Amino acid sequence: MSEAIENLRHNWGWMLTFGVILLLWGIFAVAYSIFFTAVSIFVIAWLLIIGGAIEAIHALRHHERHVILYFVEAILAIVAGALLLRSPAAGALVITLLLASYFIVSGIVRVVAAFALRMPQWGWTMFSGLLAIALGVLVWGGWPATAFWVLGVFVGVNLIFIGWSRIIVALALRGGHLPLSHPTPI
Repeated sequence: MSEAIENLRHNWGWMLTFGVILLLWGIFAVAYSIFFTAVSIFVIAWLLIIGGAIEAIHALRHHERHVILYFVEAILAIVAGALLLRSPAAGALVITLLLASYFIVSGIVRVVAAFALRMPQWGWTMFSGLLAIALGVLVWGGWPATAFWVLGVFVGVNLIFIGWSRIIVALALRGGHLPLSHPTPI
């Protein structure tokens, strides 16, 4: 493991550059969240279409017993992607509601798990769950208006945090503050 960290130390500048680029993209995504929401819908649509095409090719190449199931999955993915391309606004509405539902349900699961398991530092898990519930309720409560900016904001905030974490790690690598071996996880 120390060889991998030494390699990272040697290339800390690249990690710093990548972190700064991600951070700036994140700020841009938050500032232009409507644009990034539209981009997100188009990316999801094309991922579905390409994934469906690959699934169809897989079904054609592998004549297994359940080949029809692969074709059904491929057709569903391609149709869903085409529908998103045909009506990105409707797609944003649906995806935003799904995202709000996911936050609420996953938040409830985290709160219940925090209380039930009482792992060390379980309060952070509970806090994370409560935050997810609040986020889901805010997104759902503002729907349909939130559908046109919330995906862009979420993508932007995620990029900001990823970029910031890369910057911090790069600076720690430069300064030699990271240990050569990882402590065992708790």
